[in-house]
Amino acid sequence: MTLTCLGAARTVTGSKHLLEANGHRILVDCGLFQGLKELRLRNWQPLPVRANAIDAVVLTHAHLDHCGYLPRLVGQGYRGRVFCTPATAALARIVLEDAAHLQEEDAERANRKGYTRHRPAMPLFTVDDANRAMALLQPVGYDRPVPVAPGLTTEFLNAGHLLGAAYARVTTTDGKTLLFGGDLGRYGRPILPDPTSVPKADVLLVESTYGDRRHEADDQGARLGGLIRDTSDRGGKLIIPAFALGRVEELIYWIHRLETKKQIPTLPVYVDSPMAAAVLQEYRARLAELDADPSPDRVSGVRASERPVWAFGTSRLKVVASIAESRAVQESTQPAVVISASGMATGGRVLHHLARALPEAQNAVLFVGFQAAGTRGRQLCDGSKVTHIHGVDVPVRARIERIDSMSAHADADEIMRWLSGFTAPPSLTCLVHGEPAAMDTLKGRITRDLGWTVKAPEPAEAIRIED
Repeated sequence: MTLTCLGAARTVTGSKHLLEANGHRILVDCGLFQGLKELRLRNWQPLPVRANAIDAVVLTHAHLDHCGYLPRLVGQGYRGRVFCTPATAALARIVLEDAAHLQEEDAERANRKGYTRHRPAMPLFTVDDANRAMALLQPVGYDRPVPVAPGLTTEFLNAGHLLGAAYARVTTTDGKTLLFGGDLGRYGRPILPDPTSVPKADVLLVESTYGDRRHEADDQGARLGGLIRDTSDRGGKLIIPAFALGRVEELIYWIHRLETKKQIPTLPVYVDSPMAAAVLQEYRARLAELDADPSPDRVSGVRASERPVWAFGTSRLKVVASIAESRAVQESTQPAVVISASGMATGGRVLHHLARALPEAQNAVLFVGFQAAGTRGRQLCDGSKVTHIHGVDVPVRARIERIDSMSAHADADEIMRWLSGFTAPPSLTCLVHGEPAAMDTLKGRITRDLGWTVKAPEPAEAIRIED
């Protein structure tokens, strides 16, 4: 049995883990690379294994860096099933369709305006490609083992990272277990449950995104509230690039809470992302799968029976639907909060808002999630005074802020807390989904504090899993 990390090895994105056992192959996660150009170019390359030689794909959750390569894989000939939780199936359909539309729009705009080196620019995948991938999704509930290939069974355990997010526990016929961690959620956060404790696994893959740092302490929305008040007092807009899956929902939760406590003015709050609008509907439809913490009884005094009415809304929330509405929001000079994707400011409608807002000092931009190396979000957080948007240099005069306490990824202490729930050490622990510095720091800490055998696989390194 061999394990090969075809993505998320010594980097954060592109999660793809190939397990080969008894002549059969399953791919756990099928994500896109994001960030640095040298990584993004890998998205155009076929996998080193023939797509039609893969028996099954297993998805841990619906973030693009875990499911976004599916249309490419199907285009290379994959015709098997894609196993995931029901919520992941619903969200993945939204994510893949939105990504395909953006790919097509970006290619069309680049060709029309001539800011491309390729003649013509082509989308990475199309809406038709995404639809073929969506047809293969096979929903399976939590804690229900299901055969995915001869001799291999998979079971999903709630990871607390995102609606529907899971660890995938793969069991062989001889009882060996491999736990693919996906992304690890956090403890004591609103919206999502805590990550499930797992007592044992023979082989463990765990993320290391924040393996070298601790998140700032939760301040009950104080910094967010202060930034909203300050920007409003200066007559500006607060632009928040946010991941439509997870971050938009938590932002709305905190803005609602701050409004209820009269800690911020009641401003228009625009959610300008077609994907975020669809995701909000899924969150509202699946309240029973979320944490009980953001109950209206604790936030606004609304009875629990009215929770679906309250959930994920603010006093002046406006979900922007059309391009014309989006342009009107961009051109408005009234104080407002604008939440738009993508979260790393690499594409989507948020770029149009940034192009308008960044040159003006009264505005502010707030980043609330991980910013991968090479992304526009990382450049702005690192203090860049100019950014390039749609072929034009845009000066940066707006205030740039970042709040890490809203991250959906466990920090180093939370990862160690989760690992401490194991009653016996895995024979091998592989660190994935992290930049080298974070990965190496966490590797040292696990080795030192727990005495476990830890490896940080290199890209495409085949690891022999011994008996």
